[in-house]
Formats: sequence, C-alpha cells, structure tokens
Amino acid sequence: MTETVKKPRTAPPEVRRKQLIDATISCISRSGIPGTTLTAVTKEAGLSLGIVNFHFKNKDALLAETLNALAEEHRALWMKALDRPDLSAAAKLRAMVEAQFHPRICSRKKLTVWFAFFGETAHRKSYRTISSHIDMERQEICADLCRQIIGDGGYSDLDAEGVTLTLESLFDGFWLNMLMYPAKFSREAAADQTLKYLATVFPGHFRP
Repeated sequence: MTETVKKPRTAPPEVRRKQLIDATISCISRSGIPGTTLTAVTKEAGLSLGIVNFHFKNKDALLAETLNALAEEHRALWMKALDRPDLSAAAKLRAMVEAQFHPRICSRKKLTVWFAFFGETAHRKSYRTISSHIDMERQEICADLCRQIIGDGGYSDLDAEGVTLTLESLFDGFWLNMLMYPAKFSREAAADQTLKYLATVFPGHFRP
C-alpha cells in the first residue's frame, strides 16, 4: 500500500498564497484566463474554496496578485546583477539579457500566462497598472547602462534609448516566438542572438 501525502491543514499565509498563485499559473497556462475559476484553482492547489476566499476577495484580486508575483520574480532576478558594484555596465547589461531568458522566468507555462494578460482586452489594463512601472524601470536602467557603455567606448553615433527599445523588441519578439514555435526557438538561442546584436553595436564590450 502507498501512503497518500496530504498538505498540512495549517500553513503560514505566505505559503498558502504562493500555493494559490502557483495553481493559478498552471490553470491559466492550460485554460486561459476565462477558463480559470476559483474552483479550478483550489482544485489544482489541493485546497478548499474557503482558503482562496480567505486570501483573495475575488478572481480579479487573485489574477492581479499572480501577475504581480511574476513581475517581481523577474525583477528580482535582474536586480541581483545591478546590486553588484564589481560588475561593469556591460556585464550588468549582459546579466539583464540572461535574466530575460532564464529558465525560471522564460518557461512555456509562464510565457503562456504573460501573453494571456497581453492578449485579453479585459486584463490589459491590469497589466499596465501592475507591471508597467517595472517595465519602465528596466528600460530606464538599460538605457543608463547603454549610456555608460557609449561613453566608455566612444560610440558617439549611438543612441542609448534606441538600443534599449531594440532590446525590448527582441525580448518581446523572442518570447512570442518561443511560445508559438517552440521547436524552432529556444531560450539559449534567443539569448545568443540578443547578445550578438549587442556585439554589433558595442563591439568593444561584447563578443559574438
């Protein structure tokens, strides 16, 4: 006979919230936002409906917290490099590229959730409200790093904001291609192609 492992009946609130957020990510990746109900989430998490009602007042609150958790997870990854004074501007920019395609961030399941929020008209406003400040922060930091590299390398013909916007376009484009054509596009290839772009604009700081 095998023993059934049950979840503990009591757990700290942050543990329960994480279980519910993880379950929401799984449900959205399978059924989209319209098909993700509180009942489906609690079933996925192995918890009672009362638990989700206790932690989140409704489905919209749970969705908003799920999106916020994804955004903060992403931000924490690239902020690690930025907090290191021993790294050059080029090394920090490379770290931001690598964070964009990190397996913990750039999984098919999570990409599906990101694009569910991008694509659902009803939830696009929530995305802008919750994540736009993090997107703007990342773009401002990228632009500042590019300005430092331009000054260090004497790339007088380059525009830091233009390089940053191109990077953002590459990030979004590769994410979409990995979701739509997983057999042709991989995290590793996407990171490599993005770094090759940086090697063309900053040849003294990046290598193909």
